[in-house]
Amino acid sequence: MIFTSILILIVAKALPSINRNLSPIYFTRISSIIFLYAGVLSLNTLYIQSIGSGIGIYSGLFQITQVSVLIESFLLIIGSLILISWPNINQYIYSNHNNIMHTQQSWYPRLGSSSGSSFASKSKDYSLIVLFSSLGSCLLISSFDLISLYISIELQSFGLYVLSTLYRDSESSTKAGLKYFLLGGLSSCIILLGCGIIYSYTGLTNFESIYSIISTSNSLIYCPGQDLLNNSVSLSYSFAVQGLSLGLILIFIGFLFKIAAAPLHNWSPDVYDEVPTIVTIWLTIIPKISILVLLLELQYYGFTIITSDALLASGQLLKNLLLISSLLSLLIGTVVGLAQTRIKRLLAYSTISHIGFILLALAINSESSIDSLIFYIIQYTITNLNIFLIIMALSYITAKAEIKDIRYIAELKGKFFSNPILSLSLAICLFSMAGIPPLIGFFSKQFVLYSAIQNGYYFIAIIAILVSVISASYYLKIVKVLAQSEAGLLQSNTKTVELENNYLSNVHSYLISVLTLFILLFILKPSLILNSTQLLSLSLFNW
Repeated sequence: MIFTSILILIVAKALPSINRNLSPIYFTRISSIIFLYAGVLSLNTLYIQSIGSGIGIYSGLFQITQVSVLIESFLLIIGSLILISWPNINQYIYSNHNNIMHTQQSWYPRLGSSSGSSFASKSKDYSLIVLFSSLGSCLLISSFDLISLYISIELQSFGLYVLSTLYRDSESSTKAGLKYFLLGGLSSCIILLGCGIIYSYTGLTNFESIYSIISTSNSLIYCPGQDLLNNSVSLSYSFAVQGLSLGLILIFIGFLFKIAAAPLHNWSPDVYDEVPTIVTIWLTIIPKISILVLLLELQYYGFTIITSDALLASGQLLKNLLLISSLLSLLIGTVVGLAQTRIKRLLAYSTISHIGFILLALAINSESSIDSLIFYIIQYTITNLNIFLIIMALSYITAKAEIKDIRYIAELKGKFFSNPILSLSLAICLFSMAGIPPLIGFFSKQFVLYSAIQNGYYFIAIIAILVSVISASYYLKIVKVLAQSEAGLLQSNTKTVELENNYLSNVHSYLISVLTLFILLFILKPSLILNSTQLLSLSLFNW
């Protein structure tokens, strides 16, 4: 569905007659509808009875399961909601085409000139690129082979590289895109090296075949008292699984690099801060969902190595890798975030801290931890999406001469007096990220910590509790700035300007309201999401 839509939109953009008459805002809305329709089609797959055990497609390169279908539908719906956040400026750009002359170009000259046309062109490019990247994310979730895994992650990553440099007239955006491309290419090389090592040791690329080798090797452990033939067979299996262990570790390292888990996180604050907010919102959500779900499936195969006594050290190394990355993400994301003055850099370090909680649940590898991991991904996605939607809404509403991103925390000063509803919604989201009850963020952290304590990870659980308390300070700092009043602020004049410069669509406003109410009132009806995540964890853990 998405691939066919991409081809149709490329043809529509290439034909001058269609491209000239198709408004960029319509182009974006069409792409949003494509996401929604593709998500509904994915949900319809659940009616297939054999989907529970998995359906292999394309000669086993991909496998469709209940987990992959539901996560793919969730990802597509979130992608649709992100596209809605594009500013509604076409009534000013295309008013001459419809002979409507009330464009207010006197106070907004840039949108009425070539800059506005450039911004409109970026709207079409943005829609196409996110469709390409989403196609890679959907394929990555269902990957069941090393070949499909690498192709899918590259398809997703190339879309993100282009997306980072979408604003070619911005020096900071170009610099961020180049940095993202170079470091992303390095992580892709590490993933490819891991895949090559696994293939060289096992001669296999399919996950199911590799799992069969792991299961067989548990009964073929080298023993000096055996005959020569059995010893040679057992030694060959032992070497194969050792190579598999090394390959899995390299693949995990490459993916930890891509999700900006510490200590491989240095690129993310720079990239997220320097690209436009409309691009940042995509980079911080969609790629992380697909990669974390893939790591969850790889973890199922990787941790089966631990069941072999002879290879306990290799399997334990993979678990320790996740635990160390989780601990460093929690500490670095919290401590370094305290010193940030830029809003997107602060949110980047906040994301690193949340990745620490997710990796902790991933490393524990129990039914309760997988349940908490899926729930944490859902709440992080919803809360982070709403925060960026609100930040963009504030920048669109208060635009004066051009659409300008809010970059510094100080720019939010006094917003509570001019935009009390949006400011209150932002405060609710920040409280949820800090883990303050009874908001949804509190329950996600509680579930992860409960599963950690239940499985004996007391030290890292205590660290997670401490960093949650410390991280609340920089969330509260933003709320404090929102409530500060500026000296000499003329509220009446400010409101007049904001009403004139309102590029916020009704759908964007409604979406912020719905997401905020969901975060605030989750405790009143939690059973739907909790039951869904529990069923997904049971189906994956007992697969």
